[in-house]
Amino acid sequence: MKAFDRKFGSIAELSTGPGVYLFRDADDVVVYVGKAKNLRRRIASYRNATRKKVHRKQRAIVRTAASLETRTVDTERDALLLENELIRTLRPRMNVDGKFDFLYPSIGLARRDRTTLLCFSTHPDAYDALSLRWFGCFRSRLRARDAFDAMLLLLGFLGHAERVADAPRIRGSLTRGFRRIDRALVDELARYLAGESDDALRTIAHALVDRPAARRDATDVHESLRTLADFYRSDLVPLRRAIRAAKLKTTHVAQAERDALFLRTA
Repeated sequence: MKAFDRKFGSIAELSTGPGVYLFRDADDVVVYVGKAKNLRRRIASYRNATRKKVHRKQRAIVRTAASLETRTVDTERDALLLENELIRTLRPRMNVDGKFDFLYPSIGLARRDRTTLLCFSTHPDAYDALSLRWFGCFRSRLRARDAFDAMLLLLGFLGHAERVADAPRIRGSLTRGFRRIDRALVDELARYLAGESDDALRTIAHALVDRPAARRDATDVHESLRTLADFYRSDLVPLRRAIRAAKLKTTHVAQAERDALFLRTA
């Protein structure tokens, strides 16, 4: 009998249908959650893992775990939803995708007096005093931050950048204010961030033609406009479609609900 069988039992009794599996350690703490179209076949891949690099994580999970639990569901989609929920609530230490809420940032926008505020944060609730309208959250922190930085650069040519003194100081978050930004452009930026229209990019491009500083930094300007156009297609429009498919009246989805929203509306 294989060591795997002595530890976790025979896989012969496992379902061949969809489901999720939970590996637990000696203290009964879930260390890893996975989903499978065919539970028996998937668990067999752990049982038969070799010393090849591609199987390294499976071997590590088997070494760490002391017991195995499986839960069957009706469809593979149900398995995806249950896996997402279990990872979100249990936070198994050997899972990566979906485990860390701090990877899911949001972008906030507001007009206060004559100042336009932009905020990048994974803690939107901490900024209630600024009355920001939030957009997101976004699964790719890198793409969202690149887009946010691109907006800061472009708005810096159109207005006067300033720090926001009353903004909370949170690690990984950033808030900037801009004076002298046209209100109509702020409205267009809101529609852009909501995935409704990318007219703001054309408005910004036209406005920068007459700015000498922007012409001197034409390469950075063009790259920033490209970054925002790509972000619109890759993140903003898909999020809007998912929100509309779920019949939600919002531009912002909480971190805990984001993945499940896309799974339900796929």
